[in-house]
Amino acid sequence: MGLQAQTLVSAKWLANMANRNLVGPGLRILDTSWYLPMMNRDAKKEFAETHIPGASFFDIDECSDRTSKFDHTLPNEQFFADYVGNLGIGNDSHVVVYDASDFGAFSCTRVWWMFRLFGHPQVSVLNGGFRDWVKRGHPTTGTYSRPEAARFTATMERSWVKSFEDMTKNINRQQFQVVDVRPRKRFLGWEPEPRADVKSGHIPGSKCMPFWEFLDKDGMMLSPEKLKEFFEQSQIDLNKPLCGTCGSGVTACHMVLAAHLCGAPWATVYDGSWYEWFTKAPPEHVATEVKPEI
Repeated sequence: MGLQAQTLVSAKWLANMANRNLVGPGLRILDTSWYLPMMNRDAKKEFAETHIPGASFFDIDECSDRTSKFDHTLPNEQFFADYVGNLGIGNDSHVVVYDASDFGAFSCTRVWWMFRLFGHPQVSVLNGGFRDWVKRGHPTTGTYSRPEAARFTATMERSWVKSFEDMTKNINRQQFQVVDVRPRKRFLGWEPEPRADVKSGHIPGSKCMPFWEFLDKDGMMLSPEKLKEFFEQSQIDLNKPLCGTCGSGVTACHMVLAAHLCGAPWATVYDGSWYEWFTKAPPEHVATEVKPEI
């Protein structure tokens, strides 16, 4: 397996590696861009037009369990291994993930978490994403050449994933803290969800930490000191078990990354997240708060 990679890498570091012709089997770059329909962006089309030279496109919807009725549910070990192997990633590859969102990080944390979940700790997030890469004047390209396939073996750490049943039991047992990273007004039930058939609200007992608040105005991850302050203000104890949730299990991984940077590396994810919860939970387990009169 090899050593755990640095969690965050800078655009300067990655550009330096590219300039030294080190992008290849030992260093793979993945554009993991994914957007909600309301964002009106086509990640694949944008990748075809412009991306970091040497990058391949990782499709979160494609690399998923297609039999699930919920969005981009985790695939099994063999599917993940075949999918990333076809992107030229082997067990010795250092993988750098980024996305092209305006936030600086949106979907890339999900893929960072997936690699770790499937037993590959040599994965880093490009701090600031494509936004920062472009801002610093590094080259981009519309040319893509598929890397030669590699052999990848995956071993899933199942304890890092929470199920609907786990979340239901936890309402009474309170064995882990639940952090919901959706916008606060969706969490409170005051604004609609992006999916038309899903009402907003939250899992009873969960706390809200909107995902973009883990980032600064330039789209860079906050320092560990500032992240710790954010957890503290949100009444989350980093010394106790944690589970992230969101709309469909993508941005929940921002909390996992933030906890990891604070020295709490074993935060889990509720893969089905709010989409599954709303679909399956009884009405009394869909918590909302009364909107104050203005």
